[in-house]
Amino acid sequence: MNPVVLIAEELAPAAIEVLAHDFDVRHVDGTDRPALLSALSEADAVIVRSATQIDAEAVAAAPRLKVVARAGVGLDNVEVPAATARGVMVVNAPTSNIVSAAEQAVALLLAVARNTASASSALKAGEWKRSKYTGVEVQGKTVGVVGLGRIGVLFAQRIAAFGTRLIAYDPYIQPARAAQLGVRLVGLEELLRESDFISIHLPKTPETVGLIGEKELAIVKPGVRIVNAARGGLVDEQALADAIAEGRVAGAGVDVYSKEPCTSSPLFAFDNVVATPHLGASTHEAQDKAGLAVAKSVKLALQGEFVPDAVNVQAGGVVAEDVRPLLPLAEKLGRAFTAVAGGVAASVTVEVRGEIVSHDVSVLKLAATKGLFSSVVEEQVTYVNAPHLAAERGVEVTLAALAETAEQPTLVTVRGALPDGRTVSVSGTVTHSGARDVLKLTEVDGFDVEIGAEGILLFLRYADRPGVVGTVGTLLGESGINIAAMQVARREAGGETLMTLTVDQALGAELLTSAAESIGATAASAADLRDE
Repeated sequence: MNPVVLIAEELAPAAIEVLAHDFDVRHVDGTDRPALLSALSEADAVIVRSATQIDAEAVAAAPRLKVVARAGVGLDNVEVPAATARGVMVVNAPTSNIVSAAEQAVALLLAVARNTASASSALKAGEWKRSKYTGVEVQGKTVGVVGLGRIGVLFAQRIAAFGTRLIAYDPYIQPARAAQLGVRLVGLEELLRESDFISIHLPKTPETVGLIGEKELAIVKPGVRIVNAARGGLVDEQALADAIAEGRVAGAGVDVYSKEPCTSSPLFAFDNVVATPHLGASTHEAQDKAGLAVAKSVKLALQGEFVPDAVNVQAGGVVAEDVRPLLPLAEKLGRAFTAVAGGVAASVTVEVRGEIVSHDVSVLKLAATKGLFSSVVEEQVTYVNAPHLAAERGVEVTLAALAETAEQPTLVTVRGALPDGRTVSVSGTVTHSGARDVLKLTEVDGFDVEIGAEGILLFLRYADRPGVVGTVGTLLGESGINIAAMQVARREAGGETLMTLTVDQALGAELLTSAAESIGATAASAADLRDE
């Protein structure tokens, strides 16, 4: 049975197409609460926009749920802590609307500069009053950008084409980066005093709410025009209305409000205020991008792969292309480690060696942690809850990135200390066969091996002597177990030996014990490295 993806609100057809081939796509009206809770009972993933509430009750109603996807930027309608506690990944589309939002800010700035909206309304009402709606040029003016995040940068790049002088306030950006953009960094007070136009591009946080209020509007350059297409509440709406009424502010373009939906505001009384109903992301392109982005994230999540846009994964963010093939390797090494160790370690170090450490490899620690617990707990282990499972069991997982050259160009090792004082390690690498990545084990608890990190692996440790390989082969053959690959590694002739076998199907505990007893093995274990 294919995993069920529940779509609770309208989604772009192209996004549905991404999911249709691999999943059972179902639809429900997310605003119909009883219908939503009923449909969630069989859902592996749910995709919403802004009208559907995915709270603790909804998460509890979905025992199979692995991912909640919001086809948009914000997550106000998703209770992220409740999802995280259940190991449910939460994703959104953080870059889907950035172009649309930047363009909306530019549109508002131009409309305010030229009195476009009020002139249009007047003409449609039968008035031809050209002199009443005389505006100002943007060229040669100073534009202050408050916040040089992704949208702020796009806005700055676009408004620079009008021949403007750009200044910006952003305490979290380096002056060198601002200089590359052709922007001069200044303090907020200086920006307010110098700017002919001000455009706000900040997230809404406790520190930014009310950032521009009565005090700030008292020191602005007379005749300034202010645009807010970022978040409601960053500019005090009543204080802005008072400043417009007093003539200190010549006009404003407002797309967002402290409370939404908003159909009544003191700003609506002025002809020189262009007000729109939060249209920053309301373009066909942005909606399509959001739907496609979350559909791809849902597909990755349900296939057990890392999702860069997961908001509740500790190692979120973009993963370098060279690092991506190591994600499944690290997870499988974690699984193999737990099998060889025979239990949970007290502490684990994920070592990464080679030139790959020039990239951010912190996500490999997360992948290995996911593998460590995949066969230990009954609940599903995900990138979301793996760190919590480790913390609950007192297992400290650390990362060591070492640029030193190993025998392999890139080597990943999971090394752990067990409660009884023993140390166990498992290492592996990725090679390439044409366009295919080949995952290999290269070391198991001090024994050099070279065998594929795939399928079901058996590890048998015993004293080297003739006939052991034949004994194991015969026993497995009589039990209908086919051997796909095998390797024997020993420290010295007659010494401690490790036999590693890849078999086509899982062995029961009884058969594994029989195999171990037949050769007098000192240790025997099995690791399921099949793709989930």
